[in-house]
Amino acid sequence: MNFIFLGPPGAGKGSLAVKVAQDYKIPHISTGDIFRAAIKNQTELGKKVKAIIDGGGLVSDDITCALVKERLAEADCKNGFILDGFPRTIPQADALAEFCPDVVCVNFVIDEDVVINRLSTRRVCKKCGANFNILTKPPKTEGVCDECGGELYQRDDDKSESIMHRMEVYREQTEPLISYYRGKGKLTDIDGAIQTEELLGKFKELFKA
Repeated sequence: MNFIFLGPPGAGKGSLAVKVAQDYKIPHISTGDIFRAAIKNQTELGKKVKAIIDGGGLVSDDITCALVKERLAEADCKNGFILDGFPRTIPQADALAEFCPDVVCVNFVIDEDVVINRLSTRRVCKKCGANFNILTKPPKTEGVCDECGGELYQRDDDKSESIMHRMEVYREQTEPLISYYRGKGKLTDIDGAIQTEELLGKFKELFKA
C-alpha cells in the first residue's frame, strides 16, 4: 500500500512512519532523504540539487517531483511506501498522481496548542538524532541520550517563534492538500494527539498489513 502522511509539524508523522515501515516492510521516504541520497550518489538530478542548495536556492517542484519519481521506481518500493513531507503543494500532488495514482493519504489531526506543547518540549540527541520529550518521554538522565550517551538539545525550529512560523507555512502551503485528497476519496483522518504505540494500533486497524 502506498501511503502519504500529511499533517502539521509535531503531529507524530515521523514517529509513526518508523513503526509502520518496520511492521509493513515498506520504506519511509522523506524529500530530505531523497535529496541527500541523490547528492551522495552524484546522480544527474543530485548534481542539480547540490548546485541549487549550495547557491542558497530552493529546489523546484519539477526537480523534486523527478527525484521522487526516480526513488519510487526503486525495487524496495514494489510493495508500497510511506511519503513523509511530499507532496507539500497541490502542483506536487498533481504531478504525483501522474506517475503514482494509487495512494492513500493519512491525515494526522491534532490541535495547534498540542503541537506547540509537544515541539517546545522536544529534545534531540546531537550525536545519534534520537528524540525525547521532557514531559512525555524524558531521558533517564536529564540532558543525556538513553541510546548513546550524547548531549540532548532543543532545535532552533522547536522554539516558540519558529513553531508558529512553521505552522503558518503549513496552513498556507500544505493544508489545502486535505481538501484535495478528501475530494478524491483518498483521505483517512487519524488522531495525531495520542501516543505512538496507541496510534500504531489504530493505524493497523484501518490498514491491514
